[in-house]
Amino acid sequence: MQLIKLRNEDIGIFKKYMQESFQFGYETIYGKDESQVLPEKDIDKSLNNPKCHSYEMIDDNNEILGGVIVEINDDNINHLDFLFVGVGIQSKGIGQVIWKEIENIYSKTKIWKTCTPYFDKRNIHFYVNKLKFKIVEYYNEKHPDPNMPEDIYIEDNGMFEFEKEMSK
Repeated sequence: MQLIKLRNEDIGIFKKYMQESFQFGYETIYGKDESQVLPEKDIDKSLNNPKCHSYEMIDDNNEILGGVIVEINDDNINHLDFLFVGVGIQSKGIGQVIWKEIENIYSKTKIWKTCTPYFDKRNIHFYVNKLKFKIVEYYNEKHPDPNMPEDIYIEDNGMFEFEKEMSK
């Protein structure tokens, strides 16, 4: 496995695999859903952000196993926008390898931030128990995240915010 900068020719399949991964996580809990859990416009917002850097994890055959998009800021308080592992190959340590590589690439980071929906216990387990993030906030309809659209909290679709303070 190798983490490389997202290649232009892979953007379409990268977005497709990311959407499939997020859809799978949602449908594992709530059942089949025809709506798109992760709209392409949300991925494009990160991909088009000049502060964001995108990487794909590939195998020896150049097949995409997963990927990550991170926002890197001047103050070294950085944000993990998206991290995914392809459907059918999750729970094999690939996500951890992706994250370790990101920590190595951005070793000057002071704090990493990210968020995930409250219902996704697998993600919460991954961030807290595997990557050692800490839950710092719970956003919901009574306590909305000022950076999220208001309609995200329909039916109490809350979000956990995580932080990981990096050691010196």
